[in-house]
Amino acid sequence: MRNVKRILIWGGLGLLTAFCGLAAQSPISANAAGYRVVKNVSMHKTAYHRAAAKGYVYNLAHTKKLHALKHYPYTTWYATRKITLKHGSQKAVYYKVKSGSTGAKGYVWHRYLKKGKAPFGLKYAKAAVAMDEKTGKILWHKNMNTPRAIASISKLMTLYLVDQKVAGKGTGWNSKVRTSYTGLKSLGNSSVYGGFRFTKNSYTVKQLYEAALIESSNNAAIALGQWVAGGATPAYNRRFVKMMNQQAKKWHLGKASFVTANGMEQNALKYYGYTTSGGNANRVSAKDVALIAKHLLADYPAVLNYSKLGSLKVAGQRCYNYNNLLPGRAYYQASLKVDGLKTGFTDLAGYCFVGTGKKAGHDRLITVVLHDENEFTETRSLMNHVYRNHKI
Repeated sequence: MRNVKRILIWGGLGLLTAFCGLAAQSPISANAAGYRVVKNVSMHKTAYHRAAAKGYVYNLAHTKKLHALKHYPYTTWYATRKITLKHGSQKAVYYKVKSGSTGAKGYVWHRYLKKGKAPFGLKYAKAAVAMDEKTGKILWHKNMNTPRAIASISKLMTLYLVDQKVAGKGTGWNSKVRTSYTGLKSLGNSSVYGGFRFTKNSYTVKQLYEAALIESSNNAAIALGQWVAGGATPAYNRRFVKMMNQQAKKWHLGKASFVTANGMEQNALKYYGYTTSGGNANRVSAKDVALIAKHLLADYPAVLNYSKLGSLKVAGQRCYNYNNLLPGRAYYQASLKVDGLKTGFTDLAGYCFVGTGKKAGHDRLITVVLHDENEFTETRSLMNHVYRNHKI
């Protein structure tokens, strides 16, 4: 389900303006006929990146646009040959290039490039941040203060409040949570929003905590929230959502507002009997998401005992972790030591991910990407950037 193909649709541009006279003043038009290579020399492998969003990488015949540079904002292109093309009185200098990351290659007019490696950036994430978990220092960011829908990573706030209650008096991990409400059972059986099915009328706090964190169970998160608020019906869910917002205020999170305990949008939850006042979705900035994760990891580090698991059998049901940076997964990189933390997705929020890991000799790192398309690739790139540049 998460191996979604990313398709880039490249729109065509009109013919590039040609020139007469001096070489290298303008690229030759893409459909030029009768051109010829008048010079083709090797050059020392040199790093370039795009000078602006315009321009294309062509085939050598210069009849086909292979890659639009606007789709490669953070790509380093390595040039190995310098070629002069001539058509009539027109001349233009091109570089034979190959991407250092994607393998894309071809020929590009030299003035579409700027010498030097490309600056670091995340192409797909609408917002992102990297934070030192110990100090709270921002190590890198992109639109980090813009509130966005965050889908299931909302559950980090819910789990924090569960941990807080368990740490208090009179309750524990073996306390029973009522799960008899019909709407919750229907939610668990949903082919879209379900996963961990409520086959019983009660589960322990520990069982639902595991299901909410590892499987991202939506019904488990709501049941836990209601338990924290003191009941087992939608009325207690509304109380719990207020508690989420109160906690956000205690932490001085100025870009966080919650309307659901599990991150689903209200227009989806209403079919299961759940509505609250406010907007349609939880909206939190990337920075505030990182701060929520920071509080959870600092105050209740045992959460990592579960977030690092690839799967776990809970009450007879196998719960699977969707974190593909864990060992054995497609995007795993051993050196990053990733052991958490939470994934999320809705159509509105896109792919969201809070990652964390602690390399020997470094503080723990927290990363957040919101409304991404390649959340694991970009998280891995962000983590590597932080370590490579000695930011933590």
